[in-house]
Amino acid sequence: MSIVRCFGCVVRVKPEKVDYYKQLHANPWPEVNAMIKACHLRNFSIYFKNDLLFSYLEYVGDDYDADQKKMVAHLETQAWWRETDPCQQPPDCEP
Repeated sequence: MSIVRCFGCVVRVKPEKVDYYKQLHANPWPEVNAMIKACHLRNFSIYFKNDLLFSYLEYVGDDYDADQKKMVAHLETQAWWRETDPCQQPPDCEP
């Protein structure tokens, strides 16, 4: 039985990209959603307020590193990130 690992993150959306970011997430690409499930992620939610995104997800697999490598290698997910990443400002914190 897998242990559920929970993750959260806060990121600021660039003010000039808010509308585009919302448009993208109103219709996420089916291939990306399928990869999220294939990588054992569930309850992936994004909340938006005052140009801030709070994302939450749960990981229910047995090998997080392998599943992350699988997602990173997925061409459609890479294309999705090329659309969404320019909308976001890097966080101001150290890991």
